[in-house]
Amino acid sequence: MREVLETDLLTISSRLFDELGFEMRMIVMLALAVILAPPLACAKVTTPQTCDQPAAMSDGWHIAAPEKEGLDPKLMCSIGPSLEKLRGADPDGVVVVRHGALVYEHYFADGTTYGPDTLHGVKSVTKSVVGLLVGIAVDRGWLKSIDDRLSSYVPDDADLQTQGKDTITLRDLLTMTSGLNWPEVAIPYRDPSNIETRKNMALNPYRFILAQPLAETPGTMWNYNSGGVELLGDVLMKVSHESLDKFAQQVLFDPLGITHQAWLSSPGGKLMASGGLWLRPRDMAKIGQLVLNHGNWNGQQIVSAQWISDMVAPHVPLPSEYRSGGPYPGYTGSAYGYLWWLGRLKTPDRSIDWIAGVGWGGQRLYVVPSLDLVIAVTASKYNGNGAQYLAGYTVLDIVSRAAMEH
Repeated sequence: MREVLETDLLTISSRLFDELGFEMRMIVMLALAVILAPPLACAKVTTPQTCDQPAAMSDGWHIAAPEKEGLDPKLMCSIGPSLEKLRGADPDGVVVVRHGALVYEHYFADGTTYGPDTLHGVKSVTKSVVGLLVGIAVDRGWLKSIDDRLSSYVPDDADLQTQGKDTITLRDLLTMTSGLNWPEVAIPYRDPSNIETRKNMALNPYRFILAQPLAETPGTMWNYNSGGVELLGDVLMKVSHESLDKFAQQVLFDPLGITHQAWLSSPGGKLMASGGLWLRPRDMAKIGQLVLNHGNWNGQQIVSAQWISDMVAPHVPLPSEYRSGGPYPGYTGSAYGYLWWLGRLKTPDRSIDWIAGVGWGGQRLYVVPSLDLVIAVTASKYNGNGAQYLAGYTVLDIVSRAAMEH
């Protein structure tokens, strides 16, 4: 019965949640997370003994007290209470890693109880995972170069790649500079006329994406475009001869010891490369630690250090509305890499550069090289834009102070 439920539930498009009322949407999402969570007995969970001490589990993490890793314990203990008092943040989970050790883990309840084994939709943090998968494909020679034209990998869609679209490269898709007319953030996602929603409902989303006209010359202008990431997912499946979830499991999740994940499909039955991944927060943090360690996890080089360096370099500046916060303060940053955001936390006493995966609803995966720090935050802020950054930025602010003041 469990297997049948998983199969049925994972065919639900994450965008369809936006069609439901808020309360019903939360019930569905939380039910999915609870059903998919593996039995606690198998996870070998040890009940924490101190303030938000991470659970001791057989999942590859070394556990340490915050003060042993140079973090002020009082400030770290303030994370949970601070988020609970913060109106509009809707946090679900927080995991903090310092010097490669898991030092803090806290979960919240909003009708159901989240825990270390609860899967959570990471939304567009999925895009950043795809950035890593592209790098692995390049390392293995399955992709010759990210400067290859997309058309060389999707010859069956040549009829749609006209009027300059045949010059779009994989690099353009990685940096969201394809030039395709894709006004994704102009209309609310729950509006059926939103282009991303229309793409998710299409039986062949790849042809739907390629059918859009060019608005700019490829490689010249940044525009947030989930469709381009779907095209990258299609390319990865073609060169690996595997479905995207199986490819990711073999080359990324298995080496990281990530044994439990889910990947939602669109109504057309296609795995959503741009936002369908569900992970535990502890496993989100493994993705961040892999980036922080230049592609290495516990002595194994999963993706080349050169790719990591290229991936998190500033390839294109973000428009002014993103640098200032604008309507999407959670996307605030200075530049965009290969499906990773680059930005800076500025306070009167600190200026800290970060790298991040950013997902709808408040999902945040921060990597802070200068502090040897990784932060994973999950949230359920789906009913509006303005407060999506609150949980992630609050945790980043507190932890950075804890690192600098201890």
